[in-house]
Order: sequence, then C-alpha cells, then structure tokens
Amino acid sequence: MLSEIFSALEDAGTDCEVHGTEPQPPALRLLTLLADGTDHLAAELALAKAWELTVPLPFGRALNTAINADPDTAADPRAILAGRAPDDAPTGKRAAAIEALLDKATVFELAERDAIVADHFLATLDNPSDPKALSTFLHHTSDRTLQAGRILIEQSDILIAVWDGVSTTNIGGTGHTAIAALSAGVPVIWIDPASPDEWRIVYTPDALALKPPPTAASRDAQLRALVGDSVGLAAPDEDSPHAGLAALGKEAWRGRSSASSHAYRRVEALFGHSKWREKFGSIRQTFEAPDEVATGSGQPLLDSLDALPGGDERITCAIGEDVLSRFAWTNAIASRLSDLFRSGMVLNFTLGPLAILVGLLYIPTAGPEYKWIFAALELLLLLVIVVNTLSGQRARLHARWLETRRLAEYLRHAPGLLALGVARPVGGRPQSVRGSWPEWYARQVARGVGLPNVKVDGAYLRASARLLLDHAIQPQLEYHQGKSARLHRAHHAIETLAERLFALAVIMVTLYLVLFGLSTLGVIAPELVTTLAKWFTVSAVALPTIAGALAAIGYFGDFDRFADISEMTARRLEALQERTVMYLEQSDDALGYAPLAQLARQTDETTFAEIQAWQAVFNNKRTTVPA
Repeated sequence: MLSEIFSALEDAGTDCEVHGTEPQPPALRLLTLLADGTDHLAAELALAKAWELTVPLPFGRALNTAINADPDTAADPRAILAGRAPDDAPTGKRAAAIEALLDKATVFELAERDAIVADHFLATLDNPSDPKALSTFLHHTSDRTLQAGRILIEQSDILIAVWDGVSTTNIGGTGHTAIAALSAGVPVIWIDPASPDEWRIVYTPDALALKPPPTAASRDAQLRALVGDSVGLAAPDEDSPHAGLAALGKEAWRGRSSASSHAYRRVEALFGHSKWREKFGSIRQTFEAPDEVATGSGQPLLDSLDALPGGDERITCAIGEDVLSRFAWTNAIASRLSDLFRSGMVLNFTLGPLAILVGLLYIPTAGPEYKWIFAALELLLLLVIVVNTLSGQRARLHARWLETRRLAEYLRHAPGLLALGVARPVGGRPQSVRGSWPEWYARQVARGVGLPNVKVDGAYLRASARLLLDHAIQPQLEYHQGKSARLHRAHHAIETLAERLFALAVIMVTLYLVLFGLSTLGVIAPELVTTLAKWFTVSAVALPTIAGALAAIGYFGDFDRFADISEMTARRLEALQERTVMYLEQSDDALGYAPLAQLARQTDETTFAEIQAWQAVFNNKRTTVPA
C-alpha cells in the first residue's frame, strides 16, 4: 500500500502547477525516524524511487542503532556503542540494515542526552526484571522521540501514518505524532493496518472518526488536491500583472534607493532624529547585490555556521546561495516598494494643501483677472495627485510592499532556525487574506535547504545558541530599540509642530481682529488693515491647512503606534536574550536541544508577531487621494 501511495504522490506532483513559473515536478523527500519495520520499508521504497531520505534521529546514530537492533543482552549494544560488531548474528543483521539506510540518508542526530539514555538502556538489559529501570528508560526514550517527532512534523508537508487510529498514549509514538501533526495543520494520510485498502486523508483529529471511508475516485482527487496545496501555487485572485510571484519576479535589480522616493524617510529623519546632521544628512540606501551578500554582510553569519562543531557544509552553502541571496534581492525590492508607496502618500498629503494655497495666493498678489493662472496651477497639482494615486494603485505598491517585506523577514530569520532543524509547520504560517505567496515561497526555500546532516551534542548546541543570540536576537533587539526611540520622537515632533501651527493660526486671526478694532478706533490707518487683510486671510487658511497635512502624515505614518509595537517587541527580545545567556552559562553536558529549539521558535514568533502587528495597521492605509 505504501508503494501505491508513493506512486500516487509522484503522479500528483507531476501535475502540480506553480503559477508564474515554468512547470516542473517537485523534489520529493521522505522523512522518517527509522524506528520500525514500516519505517524501513518506506525508506527503501523512497530510495528505490530516487527520493531524498532524511532521518531525524531521537538519539545519536550509534545509540539509535544499538536500541533499534533489539538486542537481547547488554553485551551487543555495548559493542555497537563501542563501534564493534555485536556477537549475536540476528542483532548484527538488524544493526547492519539500520546503518545501511542511514548511510544513504541525511541524518539529524539528537545526541546531547546519549550518555544518560545509554546508561538507562543498558540498565534495562543488565536488570531485565527491574520495572523502575524500564520505566525510566521508556520515559527518556519517549521524550527523545517526542522531540524528533516534532522535527518531522515541522519539516513535512504531508504525514503518512500506519496506525489503528485509536492509540495515542505512547508519547512520541505514531498515534501521538499523527494527532500532533493534525493539530499543527499538517494533513495526514492515514493507513489502518486492519483495512489498508481504505486509507484516507484527514485534516483534523475529528475526521478520524468519520465513516464510511471515501471512494477510490474521491480519494485520488483529494490526494491531487493535497499535493497541489502543499507544493503548488494557484493563480492570484487579483487580475494584475504585479500580483502573485510577479510582485517579486518582474522587479529589476536596483542597487541604490532613488532620491525621488525619499519623501517618507526624509520626514522620519527630520522629525525622528535629534542631531541636525542626521536630520539633513544623506538617506540614500545602498543594497548588496544578491551574489555578493555571502562575502559581504552575510559573511559573519556564514562563518558562524561553518564554525558549528561537526556542521554540515552543504547547509552553509545552501543558506548562502538560496537564503541570503534571496533575502538580499527581496529586501531591496521591499525597501524600494516601501519608499514608493509611503513617499507617494506623503506627496499626496503635501500637494493637497499646496494646491489650496496656490488657489488662494491670487488674493494678495494679483487681481481677480489673474485668478485663472492660479486656478490652472491648482488644477495641475490636483492632477498630479490623481495620477500619483492611480499609478500607485495600478502598480499594487501597497500590497507588493507588504508581501515582499513579509518574505524578506521570513528569509532574514531562516538561518538560525535551519541550523537547529526548526521550522514553522504547514499550519503555523501567518495567514493573509490577500496574497499568500510569500508564505509559500519561504516554505519552499526552507524545504529546499532541509535538515543538516549533523550530530547535535552539547558543543553544537552551544555554538547554535551563540549563533541565535548574535545573528537573530541581538540585531533585532538593537533595531527595535532604535526604531522605537526614533518613532516616538517623530510622533512627538510632528504633533508639536502641527499644534503650534494651529495655535499660530489662532494668533493670526486674533491679531487681525485686534488691528481691525484699532483701525475702527482710529489708532491705526484703515488702509493698512485693508492691505494686510488679504495676507491674514491666506495665513488663516494656510496655517491650519499645513497643520492638518502634518497631522495626516503623522496619522498615515502612525509613528506612535509603531513605536509602541517596537518597544514591546524589544522587551520580549530582551527576555529572550537573558534566557539565551543563561542557557549558555550551563555546561555542555547540561545543554538540551528542546530548550534551545523553544528559544528559536519564540524568537521567530516574537519577530513575526511584530510584522503581523504593523502590517495589520498598514493593511488599510492604501494609496488614495487626501481627504
């Protein structure tokens, strides 16, 4: 039955469409803990089909082989652990079969607790009648299998479970893993050994109880849809040449930002920085070419990956070529789209009041017979606003910026997760109502890299924790601390200036009334008041109009809210920084995979909670005319 399902998966993958790219079948990879006969059969079938084989082991390789070779005495596992062949022929045959499969696989060994687990394992063989020894060993193996099972779930698009559909009490076992996968949003192909021909696809734990099983035809259709959902990418909902992957693929590389789209960042610099040099200095951004980032800003990260004890050179190369290069490309595009969209709105907010002022300037500077000149200039400014708005809408600047920025951040934070074998499960990606291709793209990049071929021991965990701290937590902490302070200043400065301009308008109107009263009393010449009245009229309109434009820019930029979001993110990152430092203070023997993996997941979750927060705010701030 496994062979039939594997063939069906291959066929479904061949027909899978990725909108916006050339059709090509996806690479297929089997992940298995290689624990029992079913796992071995699946591994052999996958290798026969030239699939990649990846094995997240609950233990180090030697201990895993010693346990799963099912020895009867303690002498044989001791021999295996010492690198020798066991004396018992059947045990040796089973051990050789396991090793033969591991030789053909990428193996991610969770070996940091091997010394403890090995002692308890040998104790069960030395004292087979001791229930406490057996219970302690089973407790440790369940915990290790649980960790390996979580890795398998996070790295899988589809889970195949040969299971009775009922038993879930064995922590880390097939049933427990299947339920965990379903809870994480990973679909499960469930094969009941009692009726293997009636295998089915389930998406939730509740679906396990549904009867009767689906027909073969409907099941085949479900399987094709499942593969399509897993690796395919449907056409975007929007009928636009810039929708879907085209939001990224049709962009031309630009190594520097354009001064013509610096308006928003200049506003942020003017009001957000405290030093005059920073307020009026250059804000031009320079971006590394994708093929240069590995030897440029990404070099320290790649050096840290290379320095991981027993690290996988393939992973380092893949991160440099497939992750960092794509990040550099996407980050530059997202920054450009951000400049175009936000500066376009600042332009609209600036031209709106300017059009009003131009329309009024004829009053003090020319007679009514020249009003048409000022009206023509006003119309021109209004038309510029309309053209700017329509071009921004047609180019999808707003949506493309949000989409490409999400993808850039996914890629920015990927290396530390990949080194630890941590990933967001299929159902764990943030969902977007409009445009989910960034999540699809990021998942495919991570899947392409896969698990490293490493032995995770105390030394590896220490180096990985340092990598997480130096290249993920600390840079983001410093970024959000600086951003929060800068945006708080910008909000306060814009708000203060707008209030002062409005107050000045009140003063100007009051001053005019005072002068008018004095002229009525004969204190000053009425002609002077008549001459100044036109300028007072313009200022009475101009000052609140400019104040309103500043308030609109402040509302659009939402500086105070984003400052609060960054401040809260920085606090969470500070807590993660402290926990990571405490983790590093332990000895190598005390370091565990699960706590560090959890720190990596929480770091990932913290940064993406911030992205979701500000994107939720900006989602409704679209390119529009000022009103």
